[in-house]
Amino acid sequence: MAESSPLRSLLRDDRLELNKNLERLIENVENMSVQLTWMAYDMVTLRTIPELVSSMQQLEEAYNRCRAAVWGDQEPEQDPAQTA
Repeated sequence: MAESSPLRSLLRDDRLELNKNLERLIENVENMSVQLTWMAYDMVTLRTIPELVSSMQQLEEAYNRCRAAVWGDQEPEQDPAQTA
């Protein structure tokens, strides 16, 4: 009976580690699913409204001009959200 206690503890620890790994895996899959959904939405939007492409390009150019005016020659630090 004394040997079963360490074995139970080991099994419980393994189960907890497995649960953590599964939760992490599920979270990663959920994040990928969200990204794929947004990609599909963007593709459908761009294909159904071709004018949106030029509007987005103009918006990006305006943003870059504004950023250059605010920051001058210095480059601002990149946000982790923008690089992802």
